[in-house]
Amino acid sequence: MGEDTTGVDVDAEQLAQRYRSLVEHTPDGICVHENGVIVYVNQATVRLLAARSADEVVGEPLTRFVHPDSIQAMRERIELLTGKGAASVPTELLLLRTNGETVPVETVSVLTPWHDHFAYQVVIHDLTAQRAAEEAQRRAEQHFTTVVSQLEEGVVVIDRGGRIESANPAARRIFGTGERHDDIVGSTVDELPMMLLDANAQPLPPNRHPVARTLATGETVTGYVFGVDRRDGQRRWLSGSSRLLNPGDPDSPAVSSFADITEFRASRRQLEYQATHDSLTGLANRSLILSQLAAALATSADLAYSTVLFIDLDGFKSINDTLGHAIGDTVLQIVAQRLQRALRHDDLVGRLGGDEFLVLLSGHGRHVDVDGLVRRLRSTMSEPIIARGHRIAVDASIGVTELDPGDRRTPEAVLHDADVAMYRAKPPHRDTGVGKGRTNNSHAS
Repeated sequence: MGEDTTGVDVDAEQLAQRYRSLVEHTPDGICVHENGVIVYVNQATVRLLAARSADEVVGEPLTRFVHPDSIQAMRERIELLTGKGAASVPTELLLLRTNGETVPVETVSVLTPWHDHFAYQVVIHDLTAQRAAEEAQRRAEQHFTTVVSQLEEGVVVIDRGGRIESANPAARRIFGTGERHDDIVGSTVDELPMMLLDANAQPLPPNRHPVARTLATGETVTGYVFGVDRRDGQRRWLSGSSRLLNPGDPDSPAVSSFADITEFRASRRQLEYQATHDSLTGLANRSLILSQLAAALATSADLAYSTVLFIDLDGFKSINDTLGHAIGDTVLQIVAQRLQRALRHDDLVGRLGGDEFLVLLSGHGRHVDVDGLVRRLRSTMSEPIIARGHRIAVDASIGVTELDPGDRRTPEAVLHDADVAMYRAKPPHRDTGVGKGRTNNSHAS
């Protein structure tokens, strides 16, 4: 009896159908050509060539769809495929679409059986999206490089071994190492012609610099001050920050940026003033307010300050939104001046930020009519403000919390209580007088 091959034929046909289905649905183009003529294309190739159907491509010379600059190299690769299964290396070339446009692709050609002979099967991968992404990245890198090179702030990238990978012109200028790129790049920090100093002007070993901490732990460090003694004899003081360039990469280098603050540091009084006062209004800033409040709460004797007022300007955001931030800044400056004029010289007036102000009323055993003071402050601030030709009406919500000897609250808790009291005073639920706040010694107006 002969051997039954029916099952084998069925399996082969099923395999062939699966292969055809795979070829038809793959996102890459598949093209078969023999003797320089296209005999098969899948739907991805039809779309790639902007053809209406496979009939518009099959039967056409292969070279019709290949850019002239790519034809000769393509032919040379094909000639090297002499044995069954031989494949070319992945190669990039330009195809010509039916509408005349070009499209960059990567192709691999394989000499494969086709019916009862051999033909060339080509896998075509569209590189359009990849090229667009590469071009976008190139433009972004070029833009980034241009921006960094124009910064007045020094920027240095340091690898895991402590070597400088790149430094912008500002960094070389600040370090006094000249404008040549190789003056810094490739050197370790301790090989640079300068000495690092800590904030107290003591020698700072490179392994104790915040950049070393960032490289060791991945921690971002900001707002530190360090100095450099340059080879030309100058000492420059810098305010810096350090962070990983690619936080998700364990081998990421660190980027250190720093601004030259030598002129600021030269005047200690000016530096201390800037550290404790709001730059826009000249009032005490949050840091100074908390420091003074902490000192007052720490004493068991008569408190230096008896009462805290938390002041918020109602509707200030609309001033910024409708008239602009320049006029908003002018309003804040005028409000600050009015507060200072309305209070005693030993009361501390500060700006927490935005349109929020804080007043620490001096104690020293003197009785303060807080309700009357609040009314006077609100009346003073409600007087129209003329700013750049605009007549602006400003009102304020004021929260009050009083301090007692032995008060166990933290400065932050005191601010919180005053803040809560202020929010209770916000329109449209404002009381005509002074209402009770969250705690026994807090109230609002």
